[in-house]
Amino acid sequence: MMLQQMMHMHRLAGMTSSVAPAPSWSRATWALLVVLCGALFLDGLDISMIGVALPSIGTDLHMSASSLQWIVSAYVLGYGGLLLLGGRAADLIGRRPVFLAAVTVFGVASFISAFMSNDSALIALRLIKGVSAAFTVPAGLSIITTRFAEGPERNRALSIYTVCGASGFSFGLVFGGLLTELGWRATLLAPAPVALLIVAAGWRLIPRAPLSRLRLRELDLAGAVLSTASLLVLVYAVVDAPNRGWGSAGTIGLLALSVVLMAAFVGVERAHSHPLVRLGILRSTALLHANLSGAVMAGAYFSFQFVVTLYVQNSLGWSPLSMALAFLPAGVLVMASATRMGAVLARVDTARLIFGGLLAFVVAYLLFLRVEPGMSYANFLLPTMLLLGVGFALAFPSINAQATTGVAPHEQGLASGLVNTSIQVGGAIALAVITAVLGNRPASAPGELLPGMSNAIAVDVGIATLGLVVTAAVLFAKRRTGRGTPALSEAPNADELVLSEA
Repeated sequence: MMLQQMMHMHRLAGMTSSVAPAPSWSRATWALLVVLCGALFLDGLDISMIGVALPSIGTDLHMSASSLQWIVSAYVLGYGGLLLLGGRAADLIGRRPVFLAAVTVFGVASFISAFMSNDSALIALRLIKGVSAAFTVPAGLSIITTRFAEGPERNRALSIYTVCGASGFSFGLVFGGLLTELGWRATLLAPAPVALLIVAAGWRLIPRAPLSRLRLRELDLAGAVLSTASLLVLVYAVVDAPNRGWGSAGTIGLLALSVVLMAAFVGVERAHSHPLVRLGILRSTALLHANLSGAVMAGAYFSFQFVVTLYVQNSLGWSPLSMALAFLPAGVLVMASATRMGAVLARVDTARLIFGGLLAFVVAYLLFLRVEPGMSYANFLLPTMLLLGVGFALAFPSINAQATTGVAPHEQGLASGLVNTSIQVGGAIALAVITAVLGNRPASAPGELLPGMSNAIAVDVGIATLGLVVTAAVLFAKRRTGRGTPALSEAPNADELVLSEA
């Protein structure tokens, strides 16, 4: 489920494929790149492994669907809520110490979580891991862009980094299936020794730089805390609404608190001298469209994978490995297209590509609504997975390209961080809604549909359709005005667009 990182890295791969002959690197340079790629690979591996293990965790710890979704949502909200702060911290504190500290926390949290039998403690550790990833990713990318010279050398490094991100997610499905056969705790424990090896190697290989004097007033800690707290309260309110009642004082109070916290966040951003989000950037229609498209795409997929994982393992009795292999075709298509989308982006309007991707998602979820007990994999799931692969291949790079096209070079990082945050937040909110739709109904009998599953998938169709309709409206408006989002090769400062995002 490392959707954001796959999307972000996928775009970089596509855009950097047409480069000059690769420069030669020393062993030390290769070793440094292996360390940085290893951290991203590990993040993707961890997320996809935990997705495969969710049904087993739920069974052993007696967790309901509403509780189980927090294992995903806690990580996603920790990552999305603090991603912008992580980038700022790497710049102000130093990329090396931030990277090493974040990977260390990731590894320690992985080790401890493998021995947890309390669901609340396990969820808290997932939140901590999400927060650590929010600091690891921008620090690692910044090390690449400062260590490798702009041009063919940096492009080559980013392309390799891209493939590792996508590969970590795809291989994590298989590794997760194999490890879950041994026990779900193995999926939580496996990242720990790898993370500690990365830290040990990084301590020797990552170049040292003079430590910057920490200026807390430039970190905007209040903004980060308020935005993350608002999202956590919102997700909790939606997930718990079926128990409290949508019209109950508790639910209304929590929703109101979320709104108050978000309003406070806006107030802090307007007044802060170094805000996490310069609100004026949101005047860009292209940026807003990209953020909405990323949110609905991730939201529909996160919730779809959550529901189908529970269905095929709990209702159909598939093994974790069988489930992982069933989802693999979509990931393979994404990886196969990664180095070819750059040429497409250079010629085709990004909004058209987003429309095509979202259309593939809508059709994919509609096809899955045909599911009935006893249907074969080739009939009920394979067509959906192939269409999801097509949708990701078209929409992944297009959303990120549109989010940063035409943005001033000094705000490329902000624009990229915003769209990636929207992806995480959209995933968390949609997953909360789907969990509320499923409710706390009795588990299905073997071979029967998961209770509430059809309604949940129908909501996914609605979420993806919302993005499709908005994109159609954007295309219609462009046609009327005769203006379109420029292809990447036509965008101003195209070289900076590709590289400054890191």
